[in-house]
Amino acid sequence: MEYCVIIPAHNEEAFISLTLESIILQTLLPKKVVVVNDHSNDRTEAIVAEFVTTVPYVELLNTRSSDSHMPGSKVINAFNKGLRSLDSNFDFIVKLDADIVLPKNYFQSIATIFSQSSEIGIAGGFAYEQDEQGNWQLNHPMDKKHVRGAFKTYSKKCFEAIGGLKNAMGWDTVDELLAQYHGFKIYTDENLHVKHLRPTGKAYNKKARSLQGKAMYTMRYGVWITLIASLKMALKTKRPNAFFENLRGYLQASAKRESFLVTEEEGKFIRQLRWKLIKSKLIP
Repeated sequence: MEYCVIIPAHNEEAFISLTLESIILQTLLPKKVVVVNDHSNDRTEAIVAEFVTTVPYVELLNTRSSDSHMPGSKVINAFNKGLRSLDSNFDFIVKLDADIVLPKNYFQSIATIFSQSSEIGIAGGFAYEQDEQGNWQLNHPMDKKHVRGAFKTYSKKCFEAIGGLKNAMGWDTVDELLAQYHGFKIYTDENLHVKHLRPTGKAYNKKARSLQGKAMYTMRYGVWITLIASLKMALKTKRPNAFFENLRGYLQASAKRESFLVTEEEGKFIRQLRWKLIKSKLIP
């Protein structure tokens, strides 16, 4: 199977070479790797440029946005710039962060997963982060059936069905919801241990974290599902303020009548899917 990788990068001089090296060492090499250097003011561009001179399938694109690490529009704008540089001849496409180290068999395993069933639309492994003692520990705080946005792979059919990635906070949740709306399945492989070099959330400020609630509104969760999801997030991340930040973001988005990311029909499906999941956990 052929695949392409797009890596949005902003000030990633400490990590980008490790990420690219882990791709070069894959047992199944990519057709193309596009690193979109988004307004970096460190050595990110120079480091990637060195790889471009020696690795024929690595490409560097430069773009300019803001200096802040804001999830959502910034990263997806960069991703979409990389996407426009690709042709349509691939079997699956990868959105990869610039602080990720993959096991050597990662994409070979992903290709096998996709080849086993055309119903699988999104696949990925599990994130591991280093603790203070230097040990790699599982850090997959949300549902284990969820593929982290830091290393997400989409079959071509699924990617086209969901209309690509949404340019907003919550893109890595709504993509899976819409994939299921279109009849695709999400597959996570616990044997694929992905090293996440920057701890989750360290680059995001308080404003970015409060956008979670807005995302829940734009995905048409409704108040009750938002309350339950916010409580779950606060408990799993051991950050009580997350509950109040999410709820505040949801209410502010509702008051402003922010545009929805999904249609009414898709929203109805999403709510039904969420309630089904909630009930399955409450009633064994």
